[in-house]
Amino acid sequence: MKTRLTILLSAAAMAFASHAALAKDWTTIRIGVDPTYPPFESTATDGSMKGFDIDLGNALCAKLNAKCVWVSSSFDGLIPGLQARKFDMILSSMAATEQRRQQIDFTDRLYRNQTRLIAREHSGLLPEASKLAGKRIAVEQGTIQETYARQKWAASGVEVVPYANYDQAYVDLVNARVDGVLMDAVQGQLGFLSTPQGKGFAFAGGTVYDAKIMGNGDAAGIRKSDADLRDALNRAIAQIRNDGTYNKIQSKYFDFDMYGN
Repeated sequence: MKTRLTILLSAAAMAFASHAALAKDWTTIRIGVDPTYPPFESTATDGSMKGFDIDLGNALCAKLNAKCVWVSSSFDGLIPGLQARKFDMILSSMAATEQRRQQIDFTDRLYRNQTRLIAREHSGLLPEASKLAGKRIAVEQGTIQETYARQKWAASGVEVVPYANYDQAYVDLVNARVDGVLMDAVQGQLGFLSTPQGKGFAFAGGTVYDAKIMGNGDAAGIRKSDADLRDALNRAIAQIRNDGTYNKIQSKYFDFDMYGN
């Protein structure tokens, strides 16, 4: 009996040691981001990253006593990059949709964005398939807006035109090479409509939403194998929400509640 107990205890100790050896020491967290999306993320003149997501990420790393290392990527390369271990986490205005959850895991919600269509003022366009037939609508590659437009509008004769980033889409919108841009409303307002380039353009119609396609908010993307990092980040999210850090960061960029109900 003693021999059997000794064997069982030894096996348990080996299993614990093996688990500990496999556990990741998250003192440095590499974060994938597409820095072409102000005010959420963009590149400062000194080459550093800035924006709402960047400040949130730095605050979360501070709660975990970890160092943030920001890694630039195209938006449609973020999930493949995470899976290829080019970085440990995605924090780039990414909606936690069911389709994406088939590939990666997500933290608790960080905020909720809205999707709207931007078009030339008085164009008469509305974000409805029947009103956009024969039109060219720009989207960013790999976004929920691209998924929505392809699933809801393409069959009705709407040409969905993907771009690597929205800066390119804005240029084509201004030069009438596309008729509209479907995108996050906040970024559309601050990154285009409120700039000189956006003069003569406006939101067309109301909010575009589909729960299955767009999920219930934006969150940080994590590999399914890194549940320990996900859980640690969830605790950190709760901390910055409760101690006022979130609201302090939010007030730098928005005069309304980004978190939502």
